Amino acid sequence: MYLDSKEKEAIFKKHGGSETNTGSSEAQIALFTYRISHLTGHLKNNRKDFVTQRSLQLLVGKRRSLLDYLKSTEIGRYRAIVKELGLRR
Repeated sequence: MYLDSKEKEAIFKKHGGSETNTGSSEAQIALFTYRISHLTGHLKNNRKDFVTQRSLQLLVGKRRSLLDYLKSTEIGRYRAIVKELGLRR
């Protein structure tokens, strides 16, 4: 499996503050970004995998809505996570 529990804990610790803080917007955005990059690599090798393509589109939409929420509530945290993850915005 490409994402085990230790990798998830590392992502949550780095972006959420602790391993158990899985609900923060930053942690969820970072996890979605990791999953999006993995699916993008998969789709480069498997162009006709349309189920994965749809899953990728759904993940990008979820990440976009979380980023919009964070932008509307706390612009400083939004700018920090976009800069840290290197997202184009």
